[in-house]
Amino acid sequence: MTRSPILLAVAVACTWLGACAERADTGWSGYVEGDYVYVASPLGGSLEALAVKRGQTVARGEPLFSLESEAERAAREEAAARLAAAQAQAQDLQKGRRPDELAMSEAQLAQARAEAKRASDEYLRQQALLAQGFISPQRLEDARAAAEQARQKAAEAAAALRVARLPARTDERVAATATAQAAQQALRQTDWRTQQKQQRAPADAVVADTFFRVGEWVQPGQPVVALLPPGQTRARFFVPEAALASIAIGQPVTIHCDGCGAPIAARIDFIATQAEYTPPVIYSNSQRARLVFMVEARPDPKDGARLKPGEPVEVRRAATGAAS
Repeated sequence: MTRSPILLAVAVACTWLGACAERADTGWSGYVEGDYVYVASPLGGSLEALAVKRGQTVARGEPLFSLESEAERAAREEAAARLAAAQAQAQDLQKGRRPDELAMSEAQLAQARAEAKRASDEYLRQQALLAQGFISPQRLEDARAAAEQARQKAAEAAAALRVARLPARTDERVAATATAQAAQQALRQTDWRTQQKQQRAPADAVVADTFFRVGEWVQPGQPVVALLPPGQTRARFFVPEAALASIAIGQPVTIHCDGCGAPIAARIDFIATQAEYTPPVIYSNSQRARLVFMVEARPDPKDGARLKPGEPVEVRRAATGAAS
């Protein structure tokens, strides 16, 4: 039986649409995104030196840039001086007096003891004179008081010598030690601030971009250098709403691009939770075919170096058994 031209046209259209749907299902368009490391200083200042340029490969620990740090260096010198003073004071309180001061106290003690002995001998002599009737009892009482006073002065001098040999009181020593520790932490803070003015590469990477020239003012936390570590790239592509149910986190895919050579194996590690229209259209049932979800797939680091940020790619489902 002969088919009508209309039915034939419908059949051809359905066949063509099915083929298109099949081709669309086999691959999704996208581009390569890089996971950049933006290096900044938490402190602001004038850019004093820029040690790298775009496209340069740097190793971990290599200098990237330095900001003017005169104020930080001056603050460090001040903190170091305060620390030295606090430590010296704490050590001084652990000791007794100086040798010359001890010698003076010892001399005063010897003098006081000699005076006490002289007063004691005088008291004994006055006792003998009273027994012989040559002096009055009041004279003897005066000699006894003088001897007692001399003995107490000798005891005072001995106590003063013992105190001179002792360190400071416990509370004073604890306070001095705490002051020294506080000065040590203040020095650490100034060291940290000085170090933050000189940034180094946190990992092996390629310098993707620099954002300032020498002499320009850099605000705190503003990136100066952008680094791209090896293999830190991923494919970002867009999946139609109808195909969303057929993909999942961890699913293997392959990435294809011009100049990449063999397809690059990767796994889906992100699926957007919100849809987007591209390009923007009126939200209607007839335009749902344009509703897509952003998806990201990350290759192995050894293969990620073959991808360059910004280049267009096509992502396809991996063949069964292609990835384990």
